[in-house]
Amino acid sequence: MRMRNKPWAKEELNKSKIYISSPEENKGKWKEIFKKTDNPIHLELGCGKGFFVKKAAIQNPNINYIAIDLVDVILGVANRNIQEEFAGKEINNLILTRYNAEEIDKIFDNRDDIQRIYINFCNPWPKPRHKKRRLTHMRQLEKYKTFLRKNGEIYFKTDDDNLFRESLEYFEQAGFKTIKTTNDLNNMPEFWQNIETEHEIKFKNQGIKIKAGIFTL
Repeated sequence: MRMRNKPWAKEELNKSKIYISSPEENKGKWKEIFKKTDNPIHLELGCGKGFFVKKAAIQNPNINYIAIDLVDVILGVANRNIQEEFAGKEINNLILTRYNAEEIDKIFDNRDDIQRIYINFCNPWPKPRHKKRRLTHMRQLEKYKTFLRKNGEIYFKTDDDNLFRESLEYFEQAGFKTIKTTNDLNNMPEFWQNIETEHEIKFKNQGIKIKAGIFTL
C-alpha cells in the first residue's frame, strides 16, 4: 500500500541531523560518520517507518546502524518515529539515507566492513520475471558480499512461504552458510533477540507464521 503524501515529511527529513542525502559520497567512509568509529555497523535494507531500527539503536548503543529506504516520505515518518523513541537524547549511532537497495554496492564497499544486514519483510516479487528484484536473490547476495565482513551475517524475516523457501536456495547457491532457520518465529523466543516490525505485528495478529533465518559468509 502506498503511503499518502505528508507535506511535512520531506522538509523534516532534510533538516534532520541523522539523515544523509547523498550516500554515494560516503562509500568506503561510513565509519567516519559516527561518533564512535570503532562500533560495528549493522545495515537495515528497507527500514520503512523505522519501527525496527529505532528499537535496535536505543537497545544497542555500542552498535552503529544505517537504515535505508527508497521513499523519502516514509523516511520522513521514520525520522519522526526515531526522534520520539529517543525522546530528546542525542542520536549518535543511527543514520537514515534514501537509496535503492537493488544498487546497494554503489554506496558501500569492503572498507565499510558491515557486520550484519537486516532484511525484514521485503517485497516478495512473486512473478517469475520480477524475482531478480528480491533483496535475497543471488544477484543481490553477490552485491552484499562486496561489503559484508568475513563471518558477517544476514538476518532475514518474512511472512511469505515461497519467498522464504526460494531464499534458502539463493543463500546456499551464493555460498552463504545457514546458521539456523525457523518457520514459526513467534513460537521460538530463543531463536534471537527479536524486535518486531510494524508488518510483523500485523501478520502475527492475523495468525500468519513468521519465517526467519540467519546466514553467514
